[in-house]
Amino acid sequence: MSSTPAKDKSALARFGLFEMDMEARELRKQGRKLRLQEQPFALLAALLDQPGTILTREDLRARLWPADTFVDFDHSLNTAVNKLRDVLGDSAASPRFIETVARRGYRFIADVQWHKNELAAEVAKPASDLPMPHRGITRTLFALIQVMYLTFYLAALIRWQGIEHVPWVRPHGFVILWITLVTAAAGIPVRLYLFSAVAFDYGKLGEKFLRIFHAVFIFDELWAVAPFLIFERIGFGTALAATAALLYVPFAERTLIRMAYEVRRSK
Repeated sequence: MSSTPAKDKSALARFGLFEMDMEARELRKQGRKLRLQEQPFALLAALLDQPGTILTREDLRARLWPADTFVDFDHSLNTAVNKLRDVLGDSAASPRFIETVARRGYRFIADVQWHKNELAAEVAKPASDLPMPHRGITRTLFALIQVMYLTFYLAALIRWQGIEHVPWVRPHGFVILWITLVTAAAGIPVRLYLFSAVAFDYGKLGEKFLRIFHAVFIFDELWAVAPFLIFERIGFGTALAATAALLYVPFAERTLIRMAYEVRRSK
């Protein structure tokens, strides 16, 4: 790791999927510019200047707020930290970037690589074509998908006796019934875990979801045919359209996770 300091106006820092251009005063994720106000940006620059070192609240006050500036320092610093964590997808409970050191200050704990700005054009090539909406939107959509599947599972378990009476199920009623019951029972704890993880903004959800994605994919593809269990009520065309949409859902889940959380792939 090079030692180019953050105060060098031609420096560019990289950490995780992010890069910070000191000259352009921009924070980017996978090549896309993120919205970050001046105070959180200055706070990040201070932390990146000394990664692994505890910066006390007094240090940050002296660096970010001149002596003749009259502000509610504690409130302003807490606000800047929270905004910065929101942009980075970080959390105080399980930090990946900014660690809170109780009664002392803050420390940047991720690996930081510094580059001269002439390398920025090469370093800052977008690594993804993913859009960058507000994290709250992507997390909410992901949570709603989990609620949808929980509803499917609970409805199937409550009305399980009616499954064998579906016309197309009857020839293999016992097998399909047990597949439905087993996958629904197994799926409930998985969906509850994913829902609670995104609700509490678990910092490592991206990595965890990537590990279980293949199992989730199989579950989702099996349950994509669920609309055909009630096609007599909703019609064949509606059931087919719903199934087509559900076949896409696991890919949507993976995309939403990638937009909201850092995902580190094993090399």
